[in-house]
Amino acid sequence: MRRPWRMGSSHCRPLAVKDDIVLLWQAHRQAALPDVPRESMGELWVLDEIIGGCVNFYLQAGGALDAPRKAVLEGCRADLARLLPDLEATAASYFSRLETLAGLLIQASEQGAEKSGAGPG
Repeated sequence: MRRPWRMGSSHCRPLAVKDDIVLLWQAHRQAALPDVPRESMGELWVLDEIIGGCVNFYLQAGGALDAPRKAVLEGCRADLARLLPDLEATAASYFSRLETLAGLLIQASEQGAEKSGAGPG
């Protein structure tokens, strides 16, 4: 049974967040690219590439994410929040998963900063 998780919950263990990132990333990589509105196509695909790059960095760095990438992800989430309402169901699902991945990466970076005593990045 999948364990529930909540964005921003300080009770999530870092390992559980990393597991969720891995599972969502695997699902995302297997998903077909959806049709998107022509006027937002370029921006959506750039967001897909940026967030995907941050996921790869996080996984290859052993579960670490630096402050500049966290800031980029926060901007990506804001862009997706603006773009998601205009997407049809399949595209909305695809890009909502990306938004969730970005949120989990931000959460993981904050947990890592708290653990190291560095504070919010």
